[in-house]
Amino acid sequence: MLKDYKGLQHLKSMNIEELKVLCDDIRAEILEAVSKNGGHLASSLGVVELTVALHHVFDSPRDTIIWDVGHQAYAHKILTGRDISNIRTKEGMSGFPKPSESVHDPLVAGHAGISISEAAGIARMKPDNFSIAVIGDGSMTSGIAFEAMNHSGSLNLGNMIVILNDNEMSISKNVGVIANFVNSRIINTAYYQKVKAEIKTLLSSVPLQKKFNVDLVNLVKKIRASAVNFIAPDSFFEAFGFHYVGPFDGHDLEVLIKSLKNIPIGEGDDSQPLLIHVITKKGMGYAMAEDDPCVFHGIGSFDAKTGIATKNSKLPSFTNVFGEALLDIGKDNEKVVAITAAMKEGTGLNAFADNFPNRFFDVGIAEQHAITFAAGLAQAGSLPVVAMYSTFLQRSLDQVIHDIALNNLPVVICLDRAGLVGEDGSTHHGVFDYSYLRNIPNLTIMAPSSAKELRNMLWSSISKYKGPVIIRYPRGCVPSWEINEVNNSNFNEIELGKSRLIYNNNSSIDPLIIYAAGYSAYIAKVAAEEFVKTNPNVGIKVYDARFIKPLDKETILSEVLNCSGFITVEENMLSGGFGSAVLECVVDKYKTCDVPFYRIGIEDKFIEQGTQSELRAEARVDVQAVYDTIKEAIGKKVWTQVSENQNPIQH
Repeated sequence: MLKDYKGLQHLKSMNIEELKVLCDDIRAEILEAVSKNGGHLASSLGVVELTVALHHVFDSPRDTIIWDVGHQAYAHKILTGRDISNIRTKEGMSGFPKPSESVHDPLVAGHAGISISEAAGIARMKPDNFSIAVIGDGSMTSGIAFEAMNHSGSLNLGNMIVILNDNEMSISKNVGVIANFVNSRIINTAYYQKVKAEIKTLLSSVPLQKKFNVDLVNLVKKIRASAVNFIAPDSFFEAFGFHYVGPFDGHDLEVLIKSLKNIPIGEGDDSQPLLIHVITKKGMGYAMAEDDPCVFHGIGSFDAKTGIATKNSKLPSFTNVFGEALLDIGKDNEKVVAITAAMKEGTGLNAFADNFPNRFFDVGIAEQHAITFAAGLAQAGSLPVVAMYSTFLQRSLDQVIHDIALNNLPVVICLDRAGLVGEDGSTHHGVFDYSYLRNIPNLTIMAPSSAKELRNMLWSSISKYKGPVIIRYPRGCVPSWEINEVNNSNFNEIELGKSRLIYNNNSSIDPLIIYAAGYSAYIAKVAAEEFVKTNPNVGIKVYDARFIKPLDKETILSEVLNCSGFITVEENMLSGGFGSAVLECVVDKYKTCDVPFYRIGIEDKFIEQGTQSELRAEARVDVQAVYDTIKEAIGKKVWTQVSENQNPIQH
C-alpha cells in the first residue's frame, strides 16, 4: 500500500482495511530505516495507527499537529511525503520535526514537554483551525507541560486538543506521584473497589474481548497505572480546565477515527481544550522492541532479524566509564547519591541504581527539579551526583546559578553527550555549556580527555574539591591511549586548576603551544604527532587543559611568553567558550597578546545531523583542522593532508 501512496488526500480516501495495510507498511519502512541508520524506533512504532488516524481526520497543515520531542514523528514524516531511508544521515532527513523539511512541521522539536505550550499559542492565533499536541506520557513528567495546561485551560481554547500517548514509558520507566494521587483519592475507597469488581466482570465477557481484540482487564490495569481516573467526574486533567475523554486503544484505527471525527471546535467563553487519552504499546509490531523498549528507544544501526547492533567497539564509552567509576566511589562513600532526569540507561546509572536503590533518584523529565533537588540533598549532608545530557542542562541554567552556585553546594553535575553528538543533530548537540557556565561564580568546570581522566575527575570532585563541579564528556568511545591505566586502577587526585603536558617533541626553544579542552586534547595530540612526522624540526607542545574553570593561569601565562604561536581547541561554540577564556587570561595580564593566537571551535551556527566524524570535519574541530592550523601558525608549506583513510583516530 505504501508504494502506491499518493499523499494526505489519498490517505483520507482509504477505508479501514486499506489503512491497516498502510500501517503495516509504515512499520516495515520505519524498521528498515532505523536498522540501517539508527534512531528512535520503539516510540515511532507505537504511534503508527494514531498518526494515520490524525492525518486521516484532520487537515494538516491547516490544522497544526505538534509532535512532542519528535521521537514519535517518523510515521508522520512518511505520510507527509518524506523519504526516511536516509534519516539521521548527513544531508538526509532529520530525526526530529523540522520546518525546513516540510510545512507539516510547525516548529523544530527535540526536547520534551513543549508541545502543549506551542499548541496553545497556535490555537490562540488560529481559532478556526485545530491545534493538536501529541505528547507522550513520559513528557507529562516535565514541568513545562503542567505550566502549559495550567495556563491554556483558562484561555477558552475550544480548538485545542492534547493527545496523551500513554505507553507507560518515557525513555526509562516513568516515575512520579500522579499514580499516588489516584490511589489516595479514588482507588482505596469502598466505592471504587465495588465498581472495579463489576467492571472486571463486564470486561471479561467474550463478546467484548472479541470485539476489541485485546485483553481489556489488563488494559484497565494499564490505565490505572497511568494514573488517569476513568470513572471519577472530578478527574485530574479536568482540574486543569481540560475536558478529558478516553482512554482509547491507540492501535484500534476504527475507534480512533470515529472518536476524532466527532470532535467539534468549541466556541464561546466556556469552551474547553480537550485531552484525549490513548493507550499504546511502545515498539508495537516489532517483538524485540516490545520486549525491551528502553534499548530500542534510541538505538544505533542493528540487524533487524536479530536485534543485535552492527557496530560494536571493544572500547568502553565515556558513559560506561562514568557509571562504573560512580559505582566504585559509591561503595566506599555512603553519602554519594545519584540523580537523573528520566535517563538512567542513557547516563550509565543502571548499576548504581541496582546496587543502591535508596540512593538513586530518577525525577522524570524535570531537569530544573533535578538540580534544585540536588541542592536540597547537598544542604542536608549528601554528596549528590547529577547525570544528564549537556543539551538538557540548558533547561536548568537558573537552578545551577541560583540554587547550586549561589549557595556554593557540593553538587557534581556530569554532562554526557557534550560536544557534537552525531545523528540526533542540532537539538541535541552539547556545544554551548562552556559558554553559558564559565561565567558563574563558584563553579569548577572540568573536561576529561580519556577514561583515566574521567575517573580521577569524578573521584576528585566528590572526595577532594569543595563546592559545585561540572564534568563534561562526549558521546562515544574513550580513546585508547590511556585505557590500560584504567583497568583495576586506583583513583588519583587531580590538583585543582592544573593542566598537564601530554605531548612535547623538545625540538625548539620557541615551540608552538596547543592548549586543548577535553576530548579535543586527544585530537590535538594526534594532529601534533602527525605533523611532526614530516616536520621533525618544528617544536610543538600540547596541553590537556583539564580545567575550563579555574584555568591554569600559571602555565598559560608562562608559555605564551616563550612560544611561536598559541592555539586553543574545543568542541564548543567559539563565542564565550574555552578559547575566549584563555585569550582573556592573557590579555588581562599582559594587556596585549604579542604572538599569533588561533582559536579552533564551532562557528556561530547550528550544526545539523551526521556522524560525529563527519560533523567534526564540517565544524573544523577534527584532526585535520588542528593539523591545518599548525601549518598556518608556523608558516610551513611542507605538509601532507591527512586523508580519511589515514585518519589516526582509532576507536
